[in-house]
Amino acid sequence: MRSTITILLVDDHAIVRQGCRLLLQQAGFEIAGEASSGEDAYASCLKDPPRVVIVDLAMPGTGGLETIRRIRARFTNTAVVVFTMYDDPMIATRALKAGATAFVTKTSAPRDLVEAVRRAGQGECYLSQDIAQAIALCSLDTQKSALTALTAREFEIFRLLAEGKACAQIAESLSLSPKSVSNYSLRIKQKLGASSLADLIRLAITEGIAKQNTPERSTAIATPR
Repeated sequence: MRSTITILLVDDHAIVRQGCRLLLQQAGFEIAGEASSGEDAYASCLKDPPRVVIVDLAMPGTGGLETIRRIRARFTNTAVVVFTMYDDPMIATRALKAGATAFVTKTSAPRDLVEAVRRAGQGECYLSQDIAQAIALCSLDTQKSALTALTAREFEIFRLLAEGKACAQIAESLSLSPKSVSNYSLRIKQKLGASSLADLIRLAITEGIAKQNTPERSTAIATPR
């Protein structure tokens, strides 16, 4: 018997979407469509809302967290499963607060994604074992991260700044004005005690939000702001 759970796959890598499609179809789920960006995902939901959206967090254009917020705000009966390479508990917590129902890392076993979709389709929450353990350990840590001072919007902009995105790019992807992004950037620096973009990037690397030694970030760190 086939499942009545319909799924929209959202990832900017076609090979990832193809792998998910084959895995989930074999498990009896119906793939309603695919999208390579947050904008395309939202447009697809407008035409025919699926029961479950599987979304990556690192995509060009509208980021994964903003995509989750937009979909959940408009389509309350659609559940969101995050499927990402990020295994940081803070990012997972942000995704859940944005409205995600389940969080699975790409290093998890295939059965974890299948189970996440099944649970999300039934309105239940699900975390893959690695991220569930990371969140539990993080909650036991007595040292409070400075990033907890950021609002959801500030955290998203902080993450994009740490990826080397310009204010104009961030403004376009989040449907904000460049001035608003600049104001957010200033507020983020004040909250985190950072005096430059380089400081923000170093903090992002320390917190596991960004990777070290990519061309964009190396350039940004080397250039005083």
